[in-house]
Amino acid sequence: MPKCLSDDAISQYHREGYYFPLPVLCDEQVATCRGHLEAFEQSQGEPIGGALRNKSHLLFKWIDDLMREDALLDPVEDLIGPDLLCWNTLFWVKEAGSESFVSWHQDLRYWGLDTHDLITVWLALSPATTESGCMRVLPGSHVGELLPHADEYQADNMLTRGQEISVEVDEALAVEMPLKPGQASMHNGRLAHASTPNASADRRIGLSFHYAPTKTKQVVGNWDSAALVRGEDRYGHFTHTPRITRDFEPAAVDFHERASTAVRDVLFTGAEKVRKTL
Repeated sequence: MPKCLSDDAISQYHREGYYFPLPVLCDEQVATCRGHLEAFEQSQGEPIGGALRNKSHLLFKWIDDLMREDALLDPVEDLIGPDLLCWNTLFWVKEAGSESFVSWHQDLRYWGLDTHDLITVWLALSPATTESGCMRVLPGSHVGELLPHADEYQADNMLTRGQEISVEVDEALAVEMPLKPGQASMHNGRLAHASTPNASADRRIGLSFHYAPTKTKQVVGNWDSAALVRGEDRYGHFTHTPRITRDFEPAAVDFHERASTAVRDVLFTGAEKVRKTL
């Protein structure tokens, strides 16, 4: 019996490749999470970026705690089962009025993971609206073979290689997924998705959690890591990330350097050039 999703929601996800909105955080929790992020950014004198965006649960305790919350894991379990890894956690911040965008792409074209069941839970920490550049998806595009992509390397593209689906996408079929702060969306790792620039007066802050069954393998990189967040891992295909007790624990920082580099190497496998987007 499902823990939280209705039968209709489960059917929609498997048929269309996405589901939203999910209630995850209350207003007070959103303010706390956003406060943690922006206090760190203020201490650094710049927005979060570079490797700090990637595998962030190894650096920030509040993210490590959040990725294990039932409000995130219960709907994921309803869709792909009780034994769950979180492969990555990643910030998606578009500054107010910025030209940053995400081109149409499918994540599992580049992530080196052998599963069809990876779920991205994208949590809004500020309003994700049409104006601010909420996610757009192409329903049903997770079914069948992955589409061809080309590396475009546009300066404002938030993706590592500026990768973009190289066949025509019918924009009339796209569905927007607007979210209020504290709400989340879920989409399959094979689903085509994109987003436009942020024309609003507020930052568009998203935090994504990438969950997969424990049977998943990394088939491009020689080594990879993931957090065991629910159930048991009977396969051992990933080194489990350590559970941290405070921000920037020295041992976890060292692990983060290795883990984020491994992800970066996979993402740029076969690329003509590398750039500092992660």
